[in-house]
Amino acid sequence: MSLYRLVARFVLRHRAAYAASAVMLVGIALLIVWIPRQIGHVVDGLVAGQLAHGALLRELAWLLAAGAVVYFLRVGWRLRLYAAAYRIGVELRERLYARLSLQGAAFYQHHRTGNLMALATNDVDAVEMAAGEAMLAGFDGTLTLVLVVGMMSLGVDWRLAACAILPFPFMALGFWRISRHVHAASRLSLERFGALNDHVQETLAGVRTVRALGLQARSEAQFGALAGGAAAASLDAQRWEAAYEPAVGCTFAAATMLVLGAGTWLVWHGELTVGQLTSFSLYLGQLVWPMFAAGWVLSLLERGKAAWARLQPVLDAPLGVEDRGTVPSVQPGAIAFREVRFGYAPGARAALDRVSLVLPPGRTLGLVGPTGAGKTTLLKLLLRQHAPDAGELRWNEVPLPDYTLAALRAGIAWVPQEPFLFSAPVAENIALAKPGATRAEVERAAQLAAVHEDILRLPRGYDTPVGERGVTLSGGQRQRVAIARALLADAPLLLLDDALSAVDTETEARILAHLRKARVGRTVVIVSHRLSAVVDADEVVVLRDGHIVEQGGHAALAAGHGWYARQWRYQQLQASLDAS
Repeated sequence: MSLYRLVARFVLRHRAAYAASAVMLVGIALLIVWIPRQIGHVVDGLVAGQLAHGALLRELAWLLAAGAVVYFLRVGWRLRLYAAAYRIGVELRERLYARLSLQGAAFYQHHRTGNLMALATNDVDAVEMAAGEAMLAGFDGTLTLVLVVGMMSLGVDWRLAACAILPFPFMALGFWRISRHVHAASRLSLERFGALNDHVQETLAGVRTVRALGLQARSEAQFGALAGGAAAASLDAQRWEAAYEPAVGCTFAAATMLVLGAGTWLVWHGELTVGQLTSFSLYLGQLVWPMFAAGWVLSLLERGKAAWARLQPVLDAPLGVEDRGTVPSVQPGAIAFREVRFGYAPGARAALDRVSLVLPPGRTLGLVGPTGAGKTTLLKLLLRQHAPDAGELRWNEVPLPDYTLAALRAGIAWVPQEPFLFSAPVAENIALAKPGATRAEVERAAQLAAVHEDILRLPRGYDTPVGERGVTLSGGQRQRVAIARALLADAPLLLLDDALSAVDTETEARILAHLRKARVGRTVVIVSHRLSAVVDADEVVVLRDGHIVEQGGHAALAAGHGWYARQWRYQQLQASLDAS
């Protein structure tokens, strides 16, 4: 969909506001073209000595009243128009936010956060200006041009009107050439601002890493280069936009010269009165606005087109996983993987290959294996962050795609490898899973996650803000707060993706002991590199290169001769050495 179609649809939906603004603009235009004609009559009356003092005052009063009406109509159309035009910005931001919130991980592998934030600010503003200021400026300028040229031709002298518009085709050619440069410069300016925004977002998110590695000078140099590039591109766009004004000035000067020359000749030969030439000169001055409006409108439209060319692909980007399910809720039941195959890119090695697995309800599954074996990928398929390339996943004999995404994810409590905490108090971060939870419920979940005592030691306890991404907490504390959040959700399926990696073995043992009590009737999948975390699992699955290579209980696997047994003996030896 083009920018023009987008704006046309928006105007159609808000036609009442645009129509009211247009009516006010018509009133303004009619008064504007009436005023010079009336001034011409007053001048002719004064020259002929036919205008008495009282009549002159009345004429001046009418002119003053017309000016006052024009003022209030201008205020009115702006209030009416912008109240509607700002809605397109709101609608586009809502569409963009909704689309981004539905996109999966694959989308964010190809789109950078800072640039997406720039789309929601600068680019939407440019489209908003095209829908508001450009639309009404174009209408006002066109209407004024038609009425003024009409009055010049029919109300004064058509020969002078022909002289006045003679330079206009040359101005149109200049505008066409300038607009092409404005579009290219505007697009480059928006892209460079997006790159600058992305650099700032990444640097602030990783500021501790930047400081730890001593990269401040390098980061500042990169920022300076990006800021300079963005400024240069913006300046180039402004320079081309400024080129409209000389084109208007040259056109107006040429038109004035032609009109004064031809008008003087007509007055000299008695074919035109001084009042008529005065009226025509005033009309000619009113043509300046339509000429400036044309340049302004073209500038706004080119900026809007450049912004829409960046926005539209993101708004129309297909979802990684379509939400076409109709089942509104998840009922506890067996989870089954049937010959599941999945790869992150076409032609790439499969992250999971022909995986078949059944997890009965209320049971605990331990997922282990070397790094890159496919453990986290399996959880992502359960969460429907990705769709399998082949095979099928079922929950309670219902294919996963048949559930709505909202129902599926409401039935799963997930603690990822890198838990995310919001810039809010600890209690609020835990209660995200259950917004109506009482403080007692929040504290109970924190106790199960073995983080209650840590929270009480914070300056304001549960009301302590954790900072952006939980920066004020340690890695282990963040993980345990995320576990507390998942336990508070009380979902039928709990996924722990290496969620104990940042805690010591003693704390891990406490959390696992609490989980054994809390997970009664709940299906649990525990991914871990420490095998001690899956000792009590009902079944342990060993993944390697996307395949299931071992499967069974802890005791049987530890007594065998495979990867699990070797890893178990190694970790036990390491634990004994650490203890000594």
